[in-house]
Amino acid sequence: MLAYEALKRAITQMDIYGSTTEFRLDERQLSETLGVSRTPIREAMTVLEQEGFVRSVPRRGIFVVRKTKREILDLIVVWAALEAMAARLAATHASDIEIAGLRRLFQEFQAQPVAAHMNEYSEANIAFHQAVIRMGGCRLIVDMTENLFLHMRAIRAVSVRQENRYEISMREHMAIIDALETRDPDLAERLVREHTMGLAAHVERHGVFPE
Repeated sequence: MLAYEALKRAITQMDIYGSTTEFRLDERQLSETLGVSRTPIREAMTVLEQEGFVRSVPRRGIFVVRKTKREILDLIVVWAALEAMAARLAATHASDIEIAGLRRLFQEFQAQPVAAHMNEYSEANIAFHQAVIRMGGCRLIVDMTENLFLHMRAIRAVSVRQENRYEISMREHMAIIDALETRDPDLAERLVREHTMGLAAHVERHGVFPE
């Protein structure tokens, strides 16, 4: 499974919605980079195709799947439901240390403009949402969001740079952390749901994705 995990990590790091360029996976290059034969690469590709992360095009090769705009909007709705419930659970079950860790993710952006550190903020933004899911303490929610994460990560990485959305993102993150710190499950759930549905509205208006 080493090849599978390595390929999935590599795909997760790709800016698949940042441009219209198709991302082709080169079997030979991957074999050399990972230091394994081409057999486990092919096996990993088969599993990834079954999971919907890549697609095989006859005589052209293997390409990373890019969701259509409609599919992306549906995906965000599902994520909103799952993360909102995770936030509700986290407000009751997460430790003070875990919640304090969320605030630390954004400390460096309090004293300096986010716009000057967009890559770092984008990573903190993604880590925030992963942490909320994990802090809910529900293994099934964690498992259900795992395969959604690849696309959600790419979508957030693009959207946070559009129309100064990072300012809205930062403000809403702080409100969510406040709700978790005061152990208010109703508010935490509502704020996370509204935050993610705000992303859906943004993608609907401005996202540049396949139709």
